[in-house]
Amino acid sequence: MARIFDVVEYPDEMKDEFVHRLPESGAGDFRIGSQVIVREAQSAVFMRDGKALDTFGPGRHTITTANIPLLVDLIGKLFNEKNPFPAEVYFVSTREFANQKWGTPQPILVRNPGVGLGIALLQGFGTYGVQVADPQQFVTQIVGAMGAYSSRDINDRLRSMLLSKLQDLLGETTDASSVPELIGMVEEIGAGVRAKAQDDFKAVGLRLKAFYIESLKPSDKSAEELRAMGMLDVQTYTQLQAADAMRDAAQNPSGGAGLTAGIGAGMGIGSAISDAVRKGAQPAEAGGGGAGSDVMTPSEAAQHLKVAEEDVLAAIKAGDLKAKKIGNAYRISRAALDEYLKG
Repeated sequence: MARIFDVVEYPDEMKDEFVHRLPESGAGDFRIGSQVIVREAQSAVFMRDGKALDTFGPGRHTITTANIPLLVDLIGKLFNEKNPFPAEVYFVSTREFANQKWGTPQPILVRNPGVGLGIALLQGFGTYGVQVADPQQFVTQIVGAMGAYSSRDINDRLRSMLLSKLQDLLGETTDASSVPELIGMVEEIGAGVRAKAQDDFKAVGLRLKAFYIESLKPSDKSAEELRAMGMLDVQTYTQLQAADAMRDAAQNPSGGAGLTAGIGAGMGIGSAISDAVRKGAQPAEAGGGGAGSDVMTPSEAAQHLKVAEEDVLAAIKAGDLKAKKIGNAYRISRAALDEYLKG
């Protein structure tokens, strides 16, 4: 049997809840003449069979067929005013949920014509603020049959909406601005995202109050991570890996993560790649690397053996091919390669 409510209220401050359903499961029985108490920064939406009956704002209300006129159509002549009617009440917080976190789980690919590879990979994070503007619309479109809807429950959906607008705006902005200029336009970009997202938020009964970018910078993903994400083709990956290895060996022999793919792709990796490719093509007697030198990278060894670089790395990891690891890079001597070929 459904619980009969003579007083309908939810006294919680709802600091982390957008919505609380009463009762939390099933339907409740509400009497004509019952009291509905709605606190400040709350609204109460009566629902039955998926249809909104009415919405009450802050204050004390008495349930009557006058303030819930749809009751007349729904219960008709089957009940008199002394009998309860089944329904659910959704208490909706109308306060602003500020300082909600957002971030880019994967780098955003943008154009960067004339620099390096002609692309940049950007990552960012910040905060946003949201408020329920239309409680009935919000309950109908978002909440459904859930007993409670916290800020954590809805944040994933809201972040997806915001990130799609951010990606769209960054793509448009890079047509007129370089990546360094873009990074300095966080206020303008934030305002643009807020404007672009308002209609989508309004469609589900929400209002986007604020969108702030705390950081927007080139990604620190390595070439390996980006390739695993499907964001690099084989040629670009090979070039970036070679540049990473050269830099790690020359500048950071004690180790450290490769940043070439993230920073270089947006900020000038073109010259590093050109140097790597040019040096790889120089003959040994000219002092460059390549298959004719006494020390080779896995890529150069792969070219010499006419196999994929992955095969060379697999041989190194299996212990079949001896190599020296310097930082994150492998170096293979001519003698080790000759020994490997002898079997």
